[in-house]
Amino acid sequence: MKVALPFRSATDAAARDAGLGDLPSWKLSDLYPSGSDPAFKADLEKAENLARAFEARWKGRLEEAAGKDADEGLGAAIEAYEALDDLIGKIASFAGLTYFSDTTNPANGKLYGDVQARLTALSTHLLFFTLELNRIDDAVIDAAIARDARTGHFKPWIVDLRKDKPYQLDDKLEQLFMEKGMTGAAAFNRLFDETMASLRFEIGGEKVPLEVALNQLQDPDGEKRKAAALALAATFGENLRTFTLITNTLAQDKQISDRWRGFEDIADSRHLANRVEREVVDALAAAVKEAYPRLSHRYYAMKAKWLGMDAMNFWDRNAPLPETANETISWNEAKETVLSAYGAFDPEMARIAGRFFEEGWIDAPVRPGKAPGAFAHPTVPSAHPYVLVNYLGKPRDVMTLAHELGHGVHQVLAAGQGALMCQTPLTLAETASVFGEMLTFRALLDKTTDRRQRKAMLAQKVEDMINTVVRQIAFYEFERRLHTARKEGELTSEDIGAIWMAVQSESLGPAIKLSEGYETYWTYIPHFIHSPFYVYAYAFGDCLVNSLYAVYQKAETGFQEKYFALLKAGGTRHHSELLAPFGLDATDPSFWNKGLSMIEGLIDELEALDGTA
Repeated sequence: MKVALPFRSATDAAARDAGLGDLPSWKLSDLYPSGSDPAFKADLEKAENLARAFEARWKGRLEEAAGKDADEGLGAAIEAYEALDDLIGKIASFAGLTYFSDTTNPANGKLYGDVQARLTALSTHLLFFTLELNRIDDAVIDAAIARDARTGHFKPWIVDLRKDKPYQLDDKLEQLFMEKGMTGAAAFNRLFDETMASLRFEIGGEKVPLEVALNQLQDPDGEKRKAAALALAATFGENLRTFTLITNTLAQDKQISDRWRGFEDIADSRHLANRVEREVVDALAAAVKEAYPRLSHRYYAMKAKWLGMDAMNFWDRNAPLPETANETISWNEAKETVLSAYGAFDPEMARIAGRFFEEGWIDAPVRPGKAPGAFAHPTVPSAHPYVLVNYLGKPRDVMTLAHELGHGVHQVLAAGQGALMCQTPLTLAETASVFGEMLTFRALLDKTTDRRQRKAMLAQKVEDMINTVVRQIAFYEFERRLHTARKEGELTSEDIGAIWMAVQSESLGPAIKLSEGYETYWTYIPHFIHSPFYVYAYAFGDCLVNSLYAVYQKAETGFQEKYFALLKAGGTRHHSELLAPFGLDATDPSFWNKGLSMIEGLIDELEALDGTA
C-alpha cells in the first residue's frame, strides 16, 4: 500500500504566483519512509511483541518490584514502560500526521484506522501497569522513590499519576472503555475530521475548502466577506444533522464516562488532565466574563465607528481597518520576522525555531484534504516535533506561525524529560506559543512609527487577544451550557444554535449583529469535538503571558534563564511552582485582572491614537 505524503503540486505553484514564495512541506521520512516501509511494519510488530512481553514480565509483580532495586525494581519497570510509550508514540504520530496531510485520501484513512486499531489492541497489554501501580500503598511507593534512584527519577510522573487514582475503574472496565473507544468517541472524531475536510463552500462561482472561506472573512471588501459568511452558513446548514449527531453522541459519551469515573462537574476531567484546580478556572472565567464590557463590547463599538457603521455584521468582526496594509507577506518574510523576534529575546530560541525551517519540520501550503487550522505535534522525545499551518500570507498567518513555533520550541526543550514527563498540561502548554506571538508583535510594533500603521497593528493585536481570551471563554461557556443541557436529553440543531447565539451575543456585545446563518457556526470548531473544555487553556495562556511579559519588560537580567527552565520542566512541576520564580500566582484572584488589564491598556492606546481620548 502506497501512503500519500505531502507533495509539491499545482497548489505550490499557485502559492508562488500569489507572492508567497516556496512553501515547505514537512519531511515525515524522519519518522518512517512510508506506511508500507519494512521499518514501519517492523516497529509496529516490535511494539506488539514488547507489549505482550512487558505484561508477562510485570503484571501482578509491581508491589514486589517496589521493594527491590536495579533491574528487578519498580524503576526498571517504568523505564521499560517509557521506552514502549516512545515507540508507540512514534508509530501513532506518523500515522496521524500522514492522515492530516490529506484526510480525503482513502489510503491515509486506512493507514490511520488500521494503526489506531492495532495500537489499541496492544495497549490492552499495558493497561494494567498504571492501574496496578496506583493500587500500591502510598508508603510503599514513597519508600521505593526514596531508596531506588531509578524509581526516584520518575517521582513527578508517579505523583502526578496518583492524582488519577480516585477516578480509576477496575481493570476489565478500563479495558472495555479503551477498546470500545475505537468504535465510539474516536470514530465520531474521525467522522468530524473527514466530513469537515470534504466540505466545499461556493463563493463567487468557485468551490473552496474551509480554510480559504474563513480567510475571506478578513478581506477588505465587505461584499466578499458577506459572500464568504453566507457560503459558510449555507454549507454548515446543509450538514447540520451530521454535526448535531456527532455533538450529541460525544456529549453523551463523555457524560457516561464521567458518571462511571465519579467526576462531579462536567469539566472536572479536563481540569484533572490539566492539573489545575476548578477554582482557578472558575476565577479565570468569571474575571473574563466580568470584563466583556471593558474589552470586546468597547472595542467592537470603536471598530464599528471606524468602519462607518452603527453596528457591524458578524462577518465584519475580523475585517481589516482601512489603515491596514493589504500586501501579501511572503513565506521568507514571515520566517525572518519570527526568527528575528525570537533571536532578539534569546539566540538559542531562534536557533531551535530555525531548525523547523531548515530540517523539514513544517508543512505550510493550503491543499485539498489537508487538515484546516494549525498545530504543533510533539511526536516523541526520540524524534522531533512537526508544525502544520495553512499559510496564505496574511498578518494573522505570521502570528499563527510564531504561535506554533513557540509550541515547537517548548516541545524540543521539554523532550529532555523523557516520554512520560515531557508533556505539559494544557494550561501551561499555551505559554510558549502566546509568548512567541507577543515577542513577534512587539518587535514589529517597535519598528512602526507611522501613526496609521501603528493603529492597524494595535487593532489587529487587540482582536487577536479578544479572540484568544474573550472568544475562548465564550466557547468554554457554550460547552458548559451544551453539556449541561444534554443531560436532559438529545439536543436539536435549533437547541444548540440557540445556546451558541446566546453566548456569542453576551460576549461580543451590541456592536455586532448576529443575523441568520450565524447560528450554525458552532459546527466547525474542532476543539468541541477533539478536546472538550480545552478552550479555556488559550485564555489561561494569554492572561498568564500578559503577566509574564510585564515581568520580562521590567526584568534587568535573568528572565531568559528562568523562562527556559519553565519550558524545560515539561510536566514535572505544578503551575504554582513554575510561576513562583517570576513572582506570579494563578491562584490569586487578582492575577487574572493583571493579564486582562494589558488588553484594556492596548484599547486605551488605540483610543488615544484615534484622537477620541
